[in-house]
Amino acid sequence: MPEQKQAAATLLHEVEARDRLKPAGIPVVEMRLAKTKAEAAAVSKEIGYPVAMKILSPDISHKTEAGGVKLNLMNASQVGKAYSEMMASVKEKAPGAKIEGVSIQKMAEPGVEIIIGMSRDAQFGPVLMFGLGGIFVEIMKDVSFRLVPVAPIDAAEMVREIKGYPLLTGYRGQAPVDVKKLEALITRVSDFIEQNPDIEELDLNPVIASADGVVAVDARILVKTSY
Repeated sequence: MPEQKQAAATLLHEVEARDRLKPAGIPVVEMRLAKTKAEAAAVSKEIGYPVAMKILSPDISHKTEAGGVKLNLMNASQVGKAYSEMMASVKEKAPGAKIEGVSIQKMAEPGVEIIIGMSRDAQFGPVLMFGLGGIFVEIMKDVSFRLVPVAPIDAAEMVREIKGYPLLTGYRGQAPVDVKKLEALITRVSDFIEQNPDIEELDLNPVIASADGVVAVDARILVKTSY
């Protein structure tokens, strides 16, 4: 019998994922790759403070637990210190992990954290997920699902199906988020998945939703590279 080849996949780091998403009209916070402490300082100055710094490694899935996330860095001194601390922490907590650099990104404005994800079912094909994101996704598991393609009416239903929907409409004096832009983002991600069949998995988590719109601040894309 002929030898059967198994599919292989590559995990894109945040900056590579941004480069795939942005041309599709999916809003992603400004970010750039830095491979040294000096580059991190230079990129931070170009983007403008405050910035966030995140480790880029295909071997580290939980960046925060490895000490691979630093937020609200306000100047070059803080960026340099954060870089050194991050590399030391990652070396200790994830020894042997391949480090591709760090992502320097503009800090996003506050809002409700959302997750939009996709995985491929062996029988039904790509399935889109929507729900509360950030730390809530694992604790609350408050999500809804639809098969791709997702029409605008489906996106509207997905948003309203989650138990956390009141958080989006203005809860206890909080400003309501722009739900229409959130629905449009869901359909845009659905279109993106249809047009890119090489994508095996996708996670935008968190997407920050606010009255001003929506923006993804972290992206994970797994791309099929062979069969």
